[in-house]
Amino acid sequence: MSTTQTQVVTTPPNATDIDDWRPEDPAFWESTGRKIASRNLWISVPSLLCGFAIWLMWGIITVQMLNLGFHFSKDELFTLTAISGLAGATMRIPSSFFIRLAGGRNTIFLTTFMLITPAIGTGIALQHPEWPLWAFQLLALWSGVGGGNFASSMSNISTFYPKRLQGTALGINAGLGNFGVTTMQILIPLVMTVGIFGASGGEPMTLVKSSGWIFGKIAAGTPTYIQNAGYVWILLLLPLAVAGWFGMNNLKTISPNIGGTLTAFIKITWLYTLAFLPAIVGLYLYLPAPTGLGLLSMWVALPLIMLSTLFLMKLAAFGTMKENIQKQFAIFKNKHTWSMTVLYVLTFGSFIGFSMALPLSIKVIFGFQHIVDPVTGVLTHTANNPHAPPALTYAWIGPFVGALIRPVGGWISDKVGGSIVTQVISLVMVVASVAAGMVLQQAYHSATPEIYFTQFLLIFVLLFAASGIGNGSTFRTVGVIFDRVQAGPVLGWTSAVAAYGSFIAPEVINGQIKAGTPEIAMYGFAAFYALCLILNWWFYLRRSAEIKNP
Repeated sequence: MSTTQTQVVTTPPNATDIDDWRPEDPAFWESTGRKIASRNLWISVPSLLCGFAIWLMWGIITVQMLNLGFHFSKDELFTLTAISGLAGATMRIPSSFFIRLAGGRNTIFLTTFMLITPAIGTGIALQHPEWPLWAFQLLALWSGVGGGNFASSMSNISTFYPKRLQGTALGINAGLGNFGVTTMQILIPLVMTVGIFGASGGEPMTLVKSSGWIFGKIAAGTPTYIQNAGYVWILLLLPLAVAGWFGMNNLKTISPNIGGTLTAFIKITWLYTLAFLPAIVGLYLYLPAPTGLGLLSMWVALPLIMLSTLFLMKLAAFGTMKENIQKQFAIFKNKHTWSMTVLYVLTFGSFIGFSMALPLSIKVIFGFQHIVDPVTGVLTHTANNPHAPPALTYAWIGPFVGALIRPVGGWISDKVGGSIVTQVISLVMVVASVAAGMVLQQAYHSATPEIYFTQFLLIFVLLFAASGIGNGSTFRTVGVIFDRVQAGPVLGWTSAVAAYGSFIAPEVINGQIKAGTPEIAMYGFAAFYALCLILNWWFYLRRSAEIKNP
């Protein structure tokens, strides 16, 4: 073994900035690297969990706003979920580059601390049902910071671990972080029933309609502290920000030109601010009146937002940040960046998209009795289904399984190769999507749709499980194909594009439900998954020996 490989680390293990980082050196990893990497990982996980929860909390909040009699229509409340979903995906684009520009410790601390503002703001606004819609829309937009944090979190953890452990480490970070979806779905309805902040937390409101959640129903007339949906996260964010500040590290081998903590904070804040601009403009052009102009289709608005965000980042960068961004933009010249983007849409895009779409699908497909004319086969009447399964009682199961199994997917991929695992789950998702389409078609045209619900739920749990395992396999492939400098930005970029699934899947499914053909949405997803099957085989599986068995 060479002298370089056996040299003693020159930076103390507890230093904020680490100058010597060699995770591929077995001696360094066992003596120093593993402990530091583990500490950074286990602070990162709950911080990411809170980010997911705050990003997606409007899906639960809007249901309760309706139950409490807020003066907004269902379509107006839908804009809050749409805005937070799209903003979170857009925030991931600049977040992909934060680690090299500002350092891991600086980034995770500041982006976690930033979440306190939308948490407090949401708590205050929810105590004022008379406030205008734009006030709630602004807070939904601000909540998108929580979605953006995923890209920087994954980029950061990828720099700490050797290639042989990339799948496991990233699977743990993403998988347990994704529990923010399930945590939010359980915690928010629970804290709404209790005045946990006393007099300082404000007065309760009274439910106008009964409200369902995973453990049953909350009756109309129950006092409800809806403001706790925002305030409760402060109890977690403050200690996590402190832990990030004192417990995490900047790797100078990855982030050589940070320029001081204050400079790092300015870079992060500046780039996040820039990303808000195309998100706002794109939403205004896409959303219908009175929120927007309704001029662009979803398929035009989303690419426009992504390209505009990248253009603004490159144009408005200053000092050493400009040079660093230009270097990181080199990932877009690599064909594997684009193929892995598609494969990550297959996995995480499906996970987050179905997470957002499942409650609506359960409510609309199984919440009504669909009476079909026996002669013409035309849907003639729908009525409320007294036997309908409560959406919030079951909608959390799929995301829970998908998040739980992610680390398993990473571990398996570290053992057998990411491309093999991706190929298997792609095939599973093709078959499962076709089966889901067939079940949806039968249920939608049935007077007793509840008889198909068990099949529907099992198939979607399978889809979530496959997408979760696939997340681990794509993390592994990225970690092997790209070097340590480029792997982080690639992980961030692919996660940014895939996050738009939170916007696309509900729109596609909802559109096909309105057209009376929900099965077409699932058949369309199956066609996309088949394309991914071919893409993964062509680029990775058939050439695995050439690219070190990803």
